Amino acid sequence: MFSFFLALKYLRPKRGVASVVTMLSVLGVMIGVAIVIVVRAVFTGFSDTWQQKILDFKPHVIVRAAGRRPIQHSETLCRHYEQLPGVLAASPSIETRVLVENNRKILAPILLGVDSARFQRLLPIEMWNGSFDLSGDGVIIGIDMAAQLMIEVNDELLVYSPMNLLNRDEIYFPERLKVKGIYRTGQAEYDGNYLFVSLDMARDLAGMSTGVNSISLRVQKPQDLNPFSQEPGNLFAQIVSISNNFSEKQHLQHVTWQQQDRLIFNAVATEKNMMTLLLIFISVVAIFCVVNTIIVITVQKTHEVGLLKALGFSTRQLTMTFVLYGWIQCVIGTALGIGLAFLLLFNLQNLVDWLARFGVEVFPKAVYGLDALPWRIVPVEILQVAVLVIVFCALASCLPAWRAASLDPVKALCKE
Repeated sequence: MFSFFLALKYLRPKRGVASVVTMLSVLGVMIGVAIVIVVRAVFTGFSDTWQQKILDFKPHVIVRAAGRRPIQHSETLCRHYEQLPGVLAASPSIETRVLVENNRKILAPILLGVDSARFQRLLPIEMWNGSFDLSGDGVIIGIDMAAQLMIEVNDELLVYSPMNLLNRDEIYFPERLKVKGIYRTGQAEYDGNYLFVSLDMARDLAGMSTGVNSISLRVQKPQDLNPFSQEPGNLFAQIVSISNNFSEKQHLQHVTWQQQDRLIFNAVATEKNMMTLLLIFISVVAIFCVVNTIIVITVQKTHEVGLLKALGFSTRQLTMTFVLYGWIQCVIGTALGIGLAFLLLFNLQNLVDWLARFGVEVFPKAVYGLDALPWRIVPVEILQVAVLVIVFCALASCLPAWRAASLDPVKALCKE
């Protein structure tokens, strides 16, 4: 108890070098902790946002034909999938890359031929303008693609078939399609690289007479999909069983959304860990500032340390005093850092918008593919940062505290 009260006494603000260094040390710890928490929260937000947008736009399970033969009787197979508990919707699709042209501007997006009614149950898409109408020669494009091609609803769009490259002896004339809707997902990859047409139109462009390339499924609990589980009630295993029973002569491949986009999530997790490791060094530097304050205060209090030892106070008590002196600084800095992190995060988008007014675009959509800067605080991560900083600070304070407390009382009292 004596060590604690003595440490608090030394922390009282006074006009001197020790007080200034102490304030700078607390500020250093505060800034270091705040930066680490903000960065981890932003990376967590990126991961959550990308995962949600993937789940909103992409199917949760894709059933594909292993060979070049298309999947036949897709409507019957979709009805079988939809009878499974946990499967919300199933929709056949044809996927191919095409060239589109308007006003001498050319892009090479992915064309998806879908059944309009089934696809709207599978993945409800937010329409920015127009409607999701694929009847006749209708086509639906993303808002970024519309901006790049300078095209609006009811304008015509030329779509060139990839079969011109595969079959050199045949010529496939481009299809002139009418833009009936423009959708918006908020992610550049989807808003600029996909367009939707009917299944019949997709077959004409892909050179198919019947069948589809794949069947997309939407499930109630996409997080629970496990391709490697052998449990009897495993939904993925039930989907595979239906596929095998329905098409015995054709092998079908089954891919979950985690398997499709695992590289994105692995990259985000790796970047988050590496960035956290690098930013921890900021807090380490601040902790060394705390150690410097202990050295400064021990030099200033040399006579007082000698007097206390002469009065019978043990080396352990004095060591604990200076350890607590540094540890309290870290606790205060960590608490203020957590508060500063919350303040920054709740005003993060305002800061980004404010910087954009001065031409500093810190979050371009073309690079990150998102409309706003996402973030999410994980309490466990805050606890990890706080414990790491406080423990490391306490350990770093032990050596200078022990050296100060082990001074010879006679030499300490006689020292000028």
